[in-house]
Amino acid sequence: MSAVRWFDATWEVGCTDAGGKASGLGELTAQGLPIPPGFVVTTAAYHRSRAVGRLDESVLPMLAGLDPSDLADVADRCAGIRAIVRQLPMDAGSEEQIRGAYRELCRQCHVADVPVAVRSSATREDSAGDSFAGEHDTYLWVRGEDDVLDAVRRCWASLFTDRATCYRLDRGLDHLSGEMGVVVQKMVQPRSAGVAFTLNPANGDRSAIAIESSWGFGEAVVAGEVTPDSFLVDKVMFVITYRAIATKEQEYVLSGADAVVRVAIDAARGEQSSLTDEEVLDVARLARKVERIYSCPQDIEWAIDAHDGRGGGVTLLQARPEASWSRRPRTVQVEDPADFMSSIVSTLMAPLHAREDD
Repeated sequence: MSAVRWFDATWEVGCTDAGGKASGLGELTAQGLPIPPGFVVTTAAYHRSRAVGRLDESVLPMLAGLDPSDLADVADRCAGIRAIVRQLPMDAGSEEQIRGAYRELCRQCHVADVPVAVRSSATREDSAGDSFAGEHDTYLWVRGEDDVLDAVRRCWASLFTDRATCYRLDRGLDHLSGEMGVVVQKMVQPRSAGVAFTLNPANGDRSAIAIESSWGFGEAVVAGEVTPDSFLVDKVMFVITYRAIATKEQEYVLSGADAVVRVAIDAARGEQSSLTDEEVLDVARLARKVERIYSCPQDIEWAIDAHDGRGGGVTLLQARPEASWSRRPRTVQVEDPADFMSSIVSTLMAPLHAREDD
């Protein structure tokens, strides 16, 4: 089995050697959606390197008798395991394939040592029964073959974060049954970024698309480090029905030292909307396309890339099934026909600026 699989390759239905995040990027690339180019380091590379480094022999004794309520002990043991994985010798065949794929990505992008995002793609991360989403690592603006290999190992090591390890204990899962693919994707340098849900996460309403946005890289929104701008878009009328522009105090940007850093936002800019109305609708259209492909509510990450050659178009960074409301049974509320028609007429007749504050 190959250690590398390209996004634009043929992806089999139910592919299991890449993880949910990477499989989704491959499937959506095939659908022609605007996704930065890249490849995935498959679970085969992890398994081969795990065998070469005899990882199981080191890890199992360190996990024996672990009590998830003893947070200090959990932190100490998991830190030790991650240190071992970060030094794991990679098998020669996998290493050469990863180096070769990165060189090919540089050639495709016409950039020497093209900056990439290296993201964990665990096989259980987006599964129906488990929810490891957000518990594994991502590394931004990684450049050069050696640094890419180091970031891949760090993603493998994030199988043993404190949260992921305790989650497995709580769920009665085998610690060594977890598998990790790793996404290596051309880096986007966004003006604005965020998330979108193809339902309203506040109440599960599937007639709405909810969007959260802030300045800079989307990590501030995903990690909850900033109060984002929030929008609701009606799926039928495709108008903005709600907006709340937050005071955004910080953002992640690219520094002069070629690193992604957190900086304070100028007060006046922090009060401005991070998206224009047309960009809000562009994000909503993209989210709706993803939902139609998978026929279920989606949670996507997106960015407005001012350097993509399309004048700042919306770029899709990743997509996964929405994990909360989608698992609940759907209920249908029967409305009085007169009230229903009145609501439609009111929406059509109301000026846009009046609807936006509803």
